[in-house]
Amino acid sequence: MLDRHMRPLIDPPLAWLGREMARVGVSANAVTLAGLALGLAAALCITQGLMLEALALVLASRLADGLDGAVARARGPSDFGGYLDISADFLFYGAVPLAFVALDPAANALAGAALLVSFYFNGATFLGFAILAERKAMRSDAHGVKSLYFTDGLLEGTETIVFFVLLCLFPAWFAPLAWGFAALCFLTAGARILLAHRVFVD
Repeated sequence: MLDRHMRPLIDPPLAWLGREMARVGVSANAVTLAGLALGLAAALCITQGLMLEALALVLASRLADGLDGAVARARGPSDFGGYLDISADFLFYGAVPLAFVALDPAANALAGAALLVSFYFNGATFLGFAILAERKAMRSDAHGVKSLYFTDGLLEGTETIVFFVLLCLFPAWFAPLAWGFAALCFLTAGARILLAHRVFVD
């Protein structure tokens, strides 16, 4: 929901930095993998209760996630790069709830499991829509130039980053925050299914 409003603010500096990184030979895939490593390091910090360190690593990871696309556009995008990027994103998104479950299983296990189910469902509707959109040769640049078709939704990348930041700042609130975010993920996925029914029914 917020991504299209954030793009005009973040795209120009990311594009400049991406061009500079591409100029010195940095590849988009290397940035993607660096971002994934930072995200998994953040999850590891969460399991140890190192929340400020986790917060810094989460933000660094998401910066890398924005930069890899900017580098790819400067060097020339590839299908594999887009595939690697979305795969890394989903691994990171799953690792953070798992880390909070590991931190306090008694308090966080059920909410964490519900959150992961909601991520799984939401991700399936997102990727399924992207596949059908590709078959129909649909294009959209509302979320920037992407390898996959990105549908609008109640929850997008910006909201997820804000959610993870809140989890790091208020770890004792993990369960209620996770239940609330899971509910919104289910709502987003349901809305996407309704959209797909309207767009793709023959």
